[in-house]
Amino acid sequence: MEFRTIGTSDLKLSAITFGSWAAGGWMWGGTEQNDAVKAIQSAFDYGVTTIDTAPIYGMGHSEKIVGEAIKDIPRDQVQLITKYGLRWDATEGDFYVNTQDNDGKDIAIYKNSSKASIIKECEDSLKRLGTDYIDLYQIHWPDVTTEIQETMEAVAQLIKDGKVRYAGVCNYNVDQLKEANNYVDIISNQVPYSMVNRGIETDLVPFVLENNMSILAYSPLQRGLLTGKMKAGHVFAKGDHRKGLAFFKDENIKQTDLFLEKLIPLAESKNASISQLVLRWTIEQPGITIALAGARNEKQSISNAKAIDVKLSHEELQFISQELSKVSLNL
Repeated sequence: MEFRTIGTSDLKLSAITFGSWAAGGWMWGGTEQNDAVKAIQSAFDYGVTTIDTAPIYGMGHSEKIVGEAIKDIPRDQVQLITKYGLRWDATEGDFYVNTQDNDGKDIAIYKNSSKASIIKECEDSLKRLGTDYIDLYQIHWPDVTTEIQETMEAVAQLIKDGKVRYAGVCNYNVDQLKEANNYVDIISNQVPYSMVNRGIETDLVPFVLENNMSILAYSPLQRGLLTGKMKAGHVFAKGDHRKGLAFFKDENIKQTDLFLEKLIPLAESKNASISQLVLRWTIEQPGITIALAGARNEKQSISNAKAIDVKLSHEELQFISQELSKVSLNL
């Protein structure tokens, strides 16, 4: 595995990080807990020492799964990344979305990054994870009902108290990132990024490069679209959030599939899968420090971990870029 320094900190994360959204089951049509635990443990065995989770994933279920998976691993050998700011158990803040939990119960989610909420969320996360500190603590989504100053000063207090090592953000634009950095050292921004979703290259990537911050790319496989396994007419399981997303319209699946077919010879020459090739490409892009790869079972997690073994030359990266320039999805 390759380990990369986040921002100007001394925090080093595995370049392929285990993303546990799907493992928590929420919005992915459920999951089997034993499979999820094995997925995390297998990833660790292959060098993936960093796990990204969040309270909202399965309404605490994902964090509990992570805690179970790492309970016999020395704490200093694993890096835990979690989040705050989405509440399903309170109605204060900015309404986010109506959804269902893993049991099919209707619930409302609110964005709440007030100081009181953050302090409570941190304590709850520590208990679920079975640890006394979080390596990187991130706001999940911007919250218009709370001043950024209040939010970041609360995280700064958690750092002072030893409950959090470093502060990060998720889904922040450049202006929000600038302001947040006035109140606590922000070392990273976790945002969506993939071969077919590269909007951040315009402004966010240049900003983080100039300011020595890191980008943690989530959904690098575009939630399964870039695995090469999805075909037009795909039927999603009940509760799977992808069903209504534009990326998964039949025409976009067809366009993506045609592009991926061009990559098959390159992947085969490296004894790699399309998914592994895509993950390696992702962490080779300027400003992208880490790629979060989700897995719901042992086979998927091992495959993701082995993406680090794929090596791409400058010419091969250029070839991929040329083919990508021909792709035009209707989003």
